Amino acid sequence: MRRRNFLKLAASAGASWATHPIRAAVPATPIPIIDAHIHLFDPSRPGGIPWPEPSDSVIYKPALPDRYERITAPLGVVGAIAVEASPLLSDNDWVLQVAAKNPVIVGVVGDLIPGAPDYAKELERLHTNPLFVGIRYGNLWKRDLGLDSKNPGFISGLKLVSEYGLELDSANPDNNLIRAIVEVSDQVPELRIVIDHLPAAPIPPPGAARNEYWSHLRHCASNPNIFIKLSEIPVRVGKDVQKDPAYYRERLDDIWNLFGEDRILYGSDWPNSDHLATYADTLALVRGYVMQKGNAACQKFFWKNSIAAYKWRPRNTSQKNL
Repeated sequence: MRRRNFLKLAASAGASWATHPIRAAVPATPIPIIDAHIHLFDPSRPGGIPWPEPSDSVIYKPALPDRYERITAPLGVVGAIAVEASPLLSDNDWVLQVAAKNPVIVGVVGDLIPGAPDYAKELERLHTNPLFVGIRYGNLWKRDLGLDSKNPGFISGLKLVSEYGLELDSANPDNNLIRAIVEVSDQVPELRIVIDHLPAAPIPPPGAARNEYWSHLRHCASNPNIFIKLSEIPVRVGKDVQKDPAYYRERLDDIWNLFGEDRILYGSDWPNSDHLATYADTLALVRGYVMQKGNAACQKFFWKNSIAAYKWRPRNTSQKNL
């Protein structure tokens, strides 16, 4: 839970950000937004939840679609993908049940362990639900994608994901995870993979490790089935969260230039993002960057590419008009 712990330490930065909020330009013609990365959970559920922890005073409270809509609808968000926030098998059904009652949720990325004894049966059952769009697996919940990618049973399980038309989200990117994604995609090249939070990935210092990091990303970019989320962009510098969009431009340009406008999409990481900034300021930061790419690129980034990555289906009028 390395990333979670870092964000807990950064929680105090939110007040600093709020004092000096970003004010990015808004397009003359509003662009509808599909947020491809939010989390749903409810600490008041019987038995509690595995994450976040009760000590997390920023986000340890119900994170449910009604609160999300109140925050995001005025900003032009018309739909969202809910990404697992629990390793509990039963929580796949809980999130799907919540999503079914709330049309703002256009897809659910669940949690399963490919190759586990109950995996094939559960995947077969869950994939019949049109809201179930994929699974998440990476360096989270004490798992190791690099190690697991060497297991034939695990790879067979990922082939099932592809055969069902589902996708694979990664988790907590670093050099080891990017290497593991290369190994997975080489074995299952037809599998759609979405790399989450790449802007937050630690880039190794100059030398062999850094060269390897960029080599692996270039390899990922050569596979048209690998997508990138520009999520977890804000960072804390000293005591404050960096508010100048120019501060992030070089890193975002490196990612954009590698993967291109057809395979990069928007994700907020709400409510985890509240550790560092309000939703409005998180959106303003990335919108200020992407708007420089032109209207066509903005349309792809904010909604079109999410359809290509997740194959989600519209559930209300605002989504059907896309």
